[in-house]
Amino acid sequence: MPISHRNSDSSGISHTKFEVQYEHDERNHTGGQPVRQASISAAERERLRANARLANPLARISHAQLEDMGEKYARKHQIGDQEDIRAFQKGAVLAQDPTKYDSVEGLTPEEKIVLRKEFTNRWSQPKLMYIVIILCSTCAAVQGMDETVVNGGQLFYKPQFGIDGKDSRSTWLTGLLNSAPYLCCATIGCWLTVPFNNIFGRRGTIFITCLFSALACFWQGFVNTWWHMFIARFFLGFGIGPKSATVPIYAAETTPPAIRGALVMQWQMWTAFGIMLGYVSDLAFYKVADPPGVVGLNWRLMMASAMLPAVIVICFVFLCPESPRWYMSKGRHYKAYESMCKLRYLKIQAARDTFYMHTLLEAESEIQVGRNKILELITVPRNRRALVASEIVMFMQQFCGVNVIAYYSSQIFLDGGFSPISALSASLGFGLVNWLFAIPAVYTIDTFGRRNLLLTTFPLMSIFMFFTGFSFFIPDETNHTARIACIALGIYLFGVCYSPGEGPVPFTYSAEAYPLYVRAYGMSLATATTWFFNFVLSITWPSLQTAFTTQGAFAWYGTWNLIGFVLVLLFMPETKGKTLEELDQVFSVPTRLHALYGIKQIPYFFKRYLLRQHVEPQRLYEHEDLSDPDTGYDFDAEKGT
Repeated sequence: MPISHRNSDSSGISHTKFEVQYEHDERNHTGGQPVRQASISAAERERLRANARLANPLARISHAQLEDMGEKYARKHQIGDQEDIRAFQKGAVLAQDPTKYDSVEGLTPEEKIVLRKEFTNRWSQPKLMYIVIILCSTCAAVQGMDETVVNGGQLFYKPQFGIDGKDSRSTWLTGLLNSAPYLCCATIGCWLTVPFNNIFGRRGTIFITCLFSALACFWQGFVNTWWHMFIARFFLGFGIGPKSATVPIYAAETTPPAIRGALVMQWQMWTAFGIMLGYVSDLAFYKVADPPGVVGLNWRLMMASAMLPAVIVICFVFLCPESPRWYMSKGRHYKAYESMCKLRYLKIQAARDTFYMHTLLEAESEIQVGRNKILELITVPRNRRALVASEIVMFMQQFCGVNVIAYYSSQIFLDGGFSPISALSASLGFGLVNWLFAIPAVYTIDTFGRRNLLLTTFPLMSIFMFFTGFSFFIPDETNHTARIACIALGIYLFGVCYSPGEGPVPFTYSAEAYPLYVRAYGMSLATATTWFFNFVLSITWPSLQTAFTTQGAFAWYGTWNLIGFVLVLLFMPETKGKTLEELDQVFSVPTRLHALYGIKQIPYFFKRYLLRQHVEPQRLYEHEDLSDPDTGYDFDAEKGT
């Protein structure tokens, strides 16, 4: 969709009409070009200015002005001595564009070498930075282990609680116990993130949530009734919810930009590692015998063992510095700079990142866009399309069916004819597959693209869901080996497809799809969505399996994967490798045009990759001037989107 825009002023915002030209030719998509025009309203222009300012609030300022701004900032907040003031003078210039360090006058050879290493050897970081990385990775493992120890534990506590039958009471109570933490996350836990962070800081919130997790896991080991287990697991949600939102924020606020994206991806990878640890714990304690006076010691140890990584985090979280951005939000600028100095090799790096953080916070506080940012998620066409795409991938992360396997795989394998020890071992195999194939996702998500990964993996996940379900039709009496082999194969292949696709894509996509000025609201909604549907999935599976049979229940989620493919094809634009301005242009494409583009991709795929014909790829938009943020917003005259 060629987009033309002209007559921009010095701010880069066009004050005239722009044209959106799109193509309707059915044969080659380059035929007639009807043109629709509309004037950009004052409110839309202000939104554009807001997003452009947040993209880089230091753009188009001279080096001399920047040095003066840096010095004034340091003196105003009484930060350090003359050496620190010099660091802020040079750091303010570097903050405008860290890649152009060679053009900054007055830098020492040592400073230039370290600044160059940020791009040539991005993992060369101070030791304390690696402790922060270990902390974030361990927090992810806490979450994964909290989620999956119940997988094996339920095989043993259900008979003890009298809920191991196929009656509706037993199936719904089994689902309720599994889903209790996610019910807490969706209704209370996630909404405590802001007050916890505001009062206790990032480190304090991580400490408190891991303390909740450790106490709840320990508590689970001492319950004797289903309702007591429900209370303990509901309490666990206070540890899972705020932590899942706080740790990525802490990582983003402390790490340099060069490794920030990789750490966001590693959250998913180390969560998968924690999921695997949960299966390891289930298997390790399986054969523990009951001592006199104790019933079910094995499952009690399984459930309580998830406290171990949480205790590790509790012990060393305060070895890490507090988030500089949190200090700054409290007006403690010297503490923010001091914290940043611990996380960077040189003071000039710390001054650069501290000054840019301050400038960005000022820009955010000055921007007053519209009357209701939450409402603008829906009313502004560009935001609405990002919202739809984000909610699709977050919803499908649950309804692809992965957590059915994560939470119930041992019972599924048991129903398939496995012995209890074999069922736990097979679950460990799934955890291992899930973790190992999450590792290359760090590479594939930026190589193949978010949309392409989902369009490839959704059909495959659907196939393997159907394959797993239909494997239960194989007679156990005559073909036992074939039956259990096919069930395990289907589940493992599903994990192979999920880990590089719906595993890492949803949070990555949601974090980049929204414009900066509404990104916090969009991500809050995305997090609440995934936890709510996690709850729905886990509470309904036992009853769904009884009502639909195992074959029908797997077919249900196999069908949802096909629906996910269609939704992604029609309504999810690609965001890989795009700047903020390019993302604005991508989401300016009217919904019906993107849906038409998706439909036309199907015959193109068959001709190009199956029939091996030379055909031109479908073109949806082309960038004529990527520097003009006007491309980010569609006109109000749009209909039917």
